[in-house]
Amino acid sequence: MINIAIIGYGYWGPNLVRNFQETKDARVVSCVDMNPERLALVKSKYPAIETTTSYEDVLKDPAVDAVVISTPVATHYDFARRALENGKHVLVEKPVTASVAEAEKLIELAAKHGLTFMVDHTFIYTGAVRKMKEIVEQGELGELYYFDSVRINLGLFQRDVNVLWDLAPHDIAILEHLVDEQPVSVCATGACHIGNGIENVAYLTVYFNNGMIAHFHNNWLAPVKIRSVMVGGSKKMILYDDMEASEKVKVYDRGVDVTTPESVRDARVSYRLGDMWAPKLDTSEALRLVAGEFTECIATGRTPRTDGTSGLNVVKILEASEMSIKKRGKEVKL
Repeated sequence: MINIAIIGYGYWGPNLVRNFQETKDARVVSCVDMNPERLALVKSKYPAIETTTSYEDVLKDPAVDAVVISTPVATHYDFARRALENGKHVLVEKPVTASVAEAEKLIELAAKHGLTFMVDHTFIYTGAVRKMKEIVEQGELGELYYFDSVRINLGLFQRDVNVLWDLAPHDIAILEHLVDEQPVSVCATGACHIGNGIENVAYLTVYFNNGMIAHFHNNWLAPVKIRSVMVGGSKKMILYDDMEASEKVKVYDRGVDVTTPESVRDARVSYRLGDMWAPKLDTSEALRLVAGEFTECIATGRTPRTDGTSGLNVVKILEASEMSIKKRGKEVKL
């Protein structure tokens, strides 16, 4: 039985406690939060879980095998570093750290101590994204041309990170999961409309050497909630709409065929409008799979699907995008 401590019982904490409590070979033994009212909620639902406002209590407890960190981004590095130094396995919320240097240090530290270090990129474990990965790996889309993401809604404004750091990690992680090639540069623009210097609307473009392009639109000021991803290839295209109740993934047998005669100027473009189909998706709760992956990797020593390197790749893009925004959209190499 792997004993888990949850660090932070805010927005995501209750979901983490529930899923780890219901995961085979794992149990939550401790919960840390600075707010006594939040800890009282834990006790009311799970009387057996020890609660404390002191992180040191968890670090010094030999019964705790692993910590799950669900706190503000700025605290991730320090909490994760101290846990790894005390021999605890670590699962941390996205984004893994506030900088590339911090992520690299945690990866090195976990390897040094032989500990599991995993990032909770929850969407990678959804039935929708797992099906998309299967379709891409089978070559059904052909050569990948573009990845287009829109993740917008009214709020929730964050006080410590801009809208890209808040919303883009979900879809950047999906991009990183679906595409084998590493991106080479980014361009980003953004604007702040409430006077605190933190961008609440942003646009990010990611470039690849093979000609593929990825674009992300994030907004805290949108009148509607949209969660969509389009992936286009030379053969077929995918639309992933997370707001759909049932048919979240649709595959379109549509595209363009180019016939190039002797003169390139005479190139002919024909449009292919084939069928659309919606594959059946696994409806298992993604966070339950995250919890299962974490505990299994601790038990077996296997590398998690969303390991520290996966988290690092996301932070590389986020850090470069912040630099680009400050330079009014100038291209930044990765």
